[in-house]
Amino acid sequence: MANDGATKAERLLQIEALLLQHPEGMTQADIARRLGVNRSTIHRYLVGLSTHIYIDDNDGNRLKIDRSAYLVNVRFTLHEAMAIHLATRLLAISIPDHNPHAASALRKLSISIKRLAPTISGHMGATADQMDADERNYGRRVTEILQLLTLAWADCRKVKIHHLHGGDNAVYEYTLCPYFIEPYSAGNSVQVIGLSQSLKGQPKLRTFKLERIDRVELLNERYLIPKEFNPQALLQDAWGIWYTNEPPERVLLKFSPQVAARVRMTHWHPSQQLYENPDGSIIWEGWIAEPREMEPWIRGWGSDCEVLAPTELRERMRVESKKWYDMYHEGCGDGSTKETY
Repeated sequence: MANDGATKAERLLQIEALLLQHPEGMTQADIARRLGVNRSTIHRYLVGLSTHIYIDDNDGNRLKIDRSAYLVNVRFTLHEAMAIHLATRLLAISIPDHNPHAASALRKLSISIKRLAPTISGHMGATADQMDADERNYGRRVTEILQLLTLAWADCRKVKIHHLHGGDNAVYEYTLCPYFIEPYSAGNSVQVIGLSQSLKGQPKLRTFKLERIDRVELLNERYLIPKEFNPQALLQDAWGIWYTNEPPERVLLKFSPQVAARVRMTHWHPSQQLYENPDGSIIWEGWIAEPREMEPWIRGWGSDCEVLAPTELRERMRVESKKWYDMYHEGCGDGSTKETY
């Protein structure tokens, strides 16, 4: 038989596991029944529980676990640490908002591999300092919104969000069940996908950009994420974050010989195929959920990229290229413009 200390340690771990499994909290009687011990035993263990386990006086004295403060023990190999370093560097570069949690995680990782790889550890610490820089303070509101949505997602609690609509700049109120949180490097932002319902509309799966969420309120009502919800399948045809219920569209792009080598170096989309032309140009083919999402990327190639299909995308780029021509053609040609600033 294990000694009393070992038994108590095991019980404390069992209590933590139960509370992690039940974010709504549990009474001492519930825990005692699950563990097959007297309620008085659980009461004696309370003093030995970690500080992130607390009694909620406003909810029937239930024991609950503070998930935002709960520490997860994890160990990484050097190559696993490098993978996290690259992911965090991408976060620091593409989403320039203040994120103390990412900085703290990276700093802990830096310390953990300092003896193993001091050079890499130093760069990780520098990235953490970069993410803590004062000039990123403007993003604190987004970080606070992300924190609330993370708690809601972890506990499967509904939230009320106040969202700024891009079309008319009006603020609309939605009840949201967060299903997934996704970074969007093309838009330098973070998006939340979930089942939303407005005051007048029907429930609908929607995506919200965190920068457009003005306020988040945690609700006590809980939800279940459908088993059939699969974010990887939902986004597999998306260029970034846009998805539809329609079949993906075939996109054909022609890249000039001057940029063909650069295009070949990167696998831009899971569906892509490349076809070589005798003159050195290449045809890029892909099946994309919403081709309009590709427009900023296409513009970045300038005249080295011609849209061949679909017709609607080609027409939009033709109209835009004419606007570019008119804008530069009407310039004075001497470095100045007709407008006075």
